[in-house]
Amino acid sequence: MKTHLLTVSRLPERIRILDYMLVHLSSVLPSRSAVKKAFKKELILLNAELAKTGDWLSEGDLIEIKDDPKDKINVFPLDLEILFEDEFMAVIHKPAGFSVSGNYYKTIQNALPYNLSISNEEDALAIPRPVHRLDKLTSGVLLIAKTRRAQIALGRQFEEQEVFKTYFAIVKGKLHTEGLIDSSIENQEALTFYKSIRVERSLSYGHVSLVQLHPKTGRTHQLRIHLAENGHPIIGDYVHDPQKVLKGKGLFLSACKLEFKHPISLRNMSFEISPPSKYDSLLERELRRWKKFN
Repeated sequence: MKTHLLTVSRLPERIRILDYMLVHLSSVLPSRSAVKKAFKKELILLNAELAKTGDWLSEGDLIEIKDDPKDKINVFPLDLEILFEDEFMAVIHKPAGFSVSGNYYKTIQNALPYNLSISNEEDALAIPRPVHRLDKLTSGVLLIAKTRRAQIALGRQFEEQEVFKTYFAIVKGKLHTEGLIDSSIENQEALTFYKSIRVERSLSYGHVSLVQLHPKTGRTHQLRIHLAENGHPIIGDYVHDPQKVLKGKGLFLSACKLEFKHPISLRNMSFEISPPSKYDSLLERELRRWKKFN
């Protein structure tokens, strides 16, 4: 079992182990609740003895934090496309059809140890962790943290809306314009910028449109909800538009670009993939079928 060790340096005043850890071990346990949970799970040792939150510290004491054995997972041997990896983080191309995480075996989370190395940094996570989510049916660029510092820093960028996200989708109907959809979702602010890229005639839907999307906020199913409410549901979204679903074709929504700052070096980073090949195939097929009958 992997452990984190820290020797207590000279103390300017008497302090309990809980308060000391909040200051000096925030890279390992980033919050008060995380520290308390570690104590409750008996993962904290003081001088090789089980520690309690109220224990007083002395100079030279050895604090040991064990990783939670429940973090052990069944590795899912799914080959993933790795766009970037260093000691702190990774960027992968998530395929459609797999949940990012959850109480399942075949998840991206369970496939990460099969594809990524464990960090050698002191605050390395026992297993790499996704720092945001993509729907099961959505493909695209996904950020992964390999250390606790990276996990906290990347999570903060998402919370503060500092990550610029670009999606591509094919929607029903003719969408020639660009604009902003700002209707709230579950009483929370939700903002989506959209721009029409290509419009083709369609025998099934009248028209189909390839659109570029920039969600400013990150509400659950935000893009799918906003486009359906705007009268242009995403093709393949059987939840928000169950009419005329293309069976076996999946959801036509992909996260194609992410721009953010590296969690440690703070340098600007940008990763981009092309929309899935099925996008062009669908547009061409819809136009071909329309011409055949008109």
